[in-house]
Amino acid sequence: MKIERIEQKEEFWRKVIDYAEHCSWQGGKYLAEDMEKNFSDWECVFAAVEKGKIAGYCAVLKRDCINDVPYTPYIGYVFVEEDFRGKRLSQELLQNAESYLKEQGFPAVYIVSHFDGFYEKYGYEHIDTKPAYWGEMQKIYRHGLT
Repeated sequence: MKIERIEQKEEFWRKVIDYAEHCSWQGGKYLAEDMEKNFSDWECVFAAVEKGKIAGYCAVLKRDCINDVPYTPYIGYVFVEEDFRGKRLSQELLQNAESYLKEQGFPAVYIVSHFDGFYEKYGYEHIDTKPAYWGEMQKIYRHGLT
């Protein structure tokens, strides 16, 4: 399994869009839409790839689903295909995204989630709770990169 950073100008970008659009998680459709319309600058996707097949992904974003907060950057759209779960792919995706953001000079990274206990095991601290644009309360987690 290899974790690859995918940027907009790469040929694999389209493959990730197609995969996200049709994956089993409904959030994938929103990632596909963001990849087509809203990514800029240093924003990118990390994909776990095995023999040309995408096993999971996460995105590095300026903003996530909560407006009017001072936090940036985010790791969002964390997804691992069902057949590949339990193999620490989420951890590998997060670590690769964190390393990239550290290289970009960011002192911390944020994740929005409704899960309890998942991101804490990777060193994230719950710092805030706010409504997402669809109205559901979401937790904001922070992890220092220094």
